[in-house]
Amino acid sequence: MSLTYPSPSSGAVPSAADVSSAPRTYQVRTFGCQMNVHDSERMAGMLEAAGYVPAEGAQADVVVFNTCAVRENADNKLYGNLGMLAPVKEANPGMQIAVGGCLAQKDRETILKKAPWVDAVFGTHNVGALPALLDRARHNSEAQLEILESLDVFPSTLPTKRDSVYSGWVSISVGCNNTCTFCIVPALRGKEKDRRPGDILAEVQALVDDGAIEVTLLGQNVNSYGVEFGDRQAFSKLLRACGDIPGLERVRFTSPHPAAFTDDVIDAMAETPNVMPQLHMPLQSGSDKVLKDMRRSYRSAKFLGILDKVREKIPHAAISTDIIVGFPGETEEDFQATLDVVEKSRFATAFTFQYSKRPGTPAADLPAQLPKAVVQERFERLTALQDRIAAEENAKQLGRQVEVMVTAQSGRKAEATHRLSGRSQDQRLVHFSVPDGAAAPRPGDLVTVTITEAAAFHLVADPATAADYSLRRSRAGDAWDRSQADSCGAPAPAAAGGKTGVSLGMPSLPVRSR
Repeated sequence: MSLTYPSPSSGAVPSAADVSSAPRTYQVRTFGCQMNVHDSERMAGMLEAAGYVPAEGAQADVVVFNTCAVRENADNKLYGNLGMLAPVKEANPGMQIAVGGCLAQKDRETILKKAPWVDAVFGTHNVGALPALLDRARHNSEAQLEILESLDVFPSTLPTKRDSVYSGWVSISVGCNNTCTFCIVPALRGKEKDRRPGDILAEVQALVDDGAIEVTLLGQNVNSYGVEFGDRQAFSKLLRACGDIPGLERVRFTSPHPAAFTDDVIDAMAETPNVMPQLHMPLQSGSDKVLKDMRRSYRSAKFLGILDKVREKIPHAAISTDIIVGFPGETEEDFQATLDVVEKSRFATAFTFQYSKRPGTPAADLPAQLPKAVVQERFERLTALQDRIAAEENAKQLGRQVEVMVTAQSGRKAEATHRLSGRSQDQRLVHFSVPDGAAAPRPGDLVTVTITEAAAFHLVADPATAADYSLRRSRAGDAWDRSQADSCGAPAPAAAGGKTGVSLGMPSLPVRSR
């Protein structure tokens, strides 16, 4: 569907900045899951391929919202942000605002009715149309709405501006074939479409060639990969193939579905050295009745059995999860079943959510919607339990030596503590200090440290001496140096082996997404 709407603000007289030779600047604001984060990288890549440059501090000429529709407050968040930008746009003739992502796919014309100062609305299936829609809105002085019902081009073929040089997302599929009653994603992203294994591995290789040492494979139900071309073991084969890529040190994936999680995947995780000992396995509820009402097609015994098998093969695996509290019809007995499963599961961390009624989902019409006060009280009990378990599980890390990949982001107290931050192989957050006289790492480098403190949400390593601290400088750290030199306009050192950087969209080859 492609429509145009009159837009009073789109027809504003261009500012001096519009008619100058200076490139237009952009900012992408992302709400939602890892899939949205990766889609935002594509939006940035498309804009930069069209000549836009990132806004550095100043107000951007183009602001793009990449939206989520999963939570109830997603609408309020978007329209609140759009409302705050209305006077900014009025004061900056020539500024443009675009809205994409899941909420755009769902709300469509509603966005332009509620916020007529928006210039372009596009959906989950046509991310690549963004630059053209912006150009068309400026030329026609009318807002542009383009929502497709299916993919016009697989997103991973689009130019991509990666957020990180040392790690990256690689989509292996888009869409979902499940019918969970609480979830609106299948309606917004469509049926599952799988990329061919060779295309995925070529993109992983391109990332590695450019310096990355970590990739995360993305899919709405990542372990159902292969359903479209009829290979039930395609995902485990893909994990093993990633293990054969030289220079790729860390492989992760998210998010699998318990109903489709098979032993061959567990074996591939255990037997492929660069697949990390970390698993995100969404529980949603520990009550078999609620799981049935959710149409989750597994029960708590199967879920716990998967965790037992993973821990048998990978004893130090850290397992995280998603849990929904207050699903319609959830009784106190049902909720207690969730608490019991959480206690048995010993999750390293859990993403807990209060049930959010989403129009268009079967659960929205179920009877026995729970009062907010009941949901809030249960939510607080669940988070208190999980916080205790997380603290206990992290306490088991005390005295352990861990390898940490340094990230560019530091903790809130970094200025006071002088600690750097990174992720261990099992994805735990580690804040660490560099001993006096020891070399400081770059983002992408790896340090080996001993855990000295533990809290519910992070670990701390404060080496007493340089002998307690080991630094391994990596290709990813070299890539970080090159990226910083590039941003300053300074000459950058060549990549190892004299290689030059490659495009991080799909590589050019003769002739997918979380």
